[in-house]
Amino acid sequence: MSAAPSDPFAPTVAGAPPARAAWLALAGPTASGKTALALTIARHWPVEIISVDSALVYRGMDIGTAKPTAAERAAVPHHLIDIRDPHEAYSAAEFVRDARHLVNTIRARGRWPLLVGGTMLYFKALFDGLDELPPAQPALRAAIEQLIRQFADA
Repeated sequence: MSAAPSDPFAPTVAGAPPARAAWLALAGPTASGKTALALTIARHWPVEIISVDSALVYRGMDIGTAKPTAAERAAVPHHLIDIRDPHEAYSAAEFVRDARHLVNTIRARGRWPLLVGGTMLYFKALFDGLDELPPAQPALRAAIEQLIRQFADA
């Protein structure tokens, strides 16, 4: 059954992603085959992969994360992998900001953003947004941790 021409999500070319979709997404647990499927999709459609994985943003976090290999990353453009050192924080809000920018940039190149990962908080934040929260206050955190140490020693 083919979609009616008035359907805004109807494919414009047989087998192509919906013309008005902002992105395509693959979600699932680690080592469930998402990367293999994403690479298969990339052989058929012009996509760039945006990682939706809170561990893959960190350089050196290669064991236990199913991080795409160098060859896989060379075959298809990947984004938001190895962008931080492990001691640097990366929040869901930062992910949303970065992912939205990438979606727009990739779409401007005439390609499809393919969101791939298993960090459901990132998917939820991107799809549904986040409540406004104040920024972290390292000095306040340090003061609270000092109080905890004082009471623990008492």
